Amino acid sequence: MVRLDKWLWAARFFKTRSAAQQAIEGGKVKLNGERTKPARDLKPGDTLVIHIGDHEWVIVVARLSDRRGPASVARTLYEEDPASHARRQEQVANRRLMSEPAAGRHGRPTKRERRLLERWRRSG
Repeated sequence: MVRLDKWLWAARFFKTRSAAQQAIEGGKVKLNGERTKPARDLKPGDTLVIHIGDHEWVIVVARLSDRRGPASVARTLYEEDPASHARRQEQVANRRLMSEPAAGRHGRPTKRERRLLERWRRSG
């Protein structure tokens, strides 16, 4: 048996165990359709629903591991639902086609952007 947070870390869904623990406690990870705790033991055949950002993964645990190895090995630890995979690929394609205009903005405008805004306000 392997702890849920260790398995999520080993399967490379989260960079650290503490990030996995926070996601589990925050309700971003559901085991067999229910909220759970980080110390819950996993077994092969369990179904996980994982929310990371805008993406939702629906996976079935295939193998157990508490060691973080290469990504190629991590992919063998689970099998993703085909509908889940298709949904994620569609989200990625849509994001590439229609990027959010405000996504590139962070914080306050630069001096150049502020001057352009002031010039635009005066002219309109």
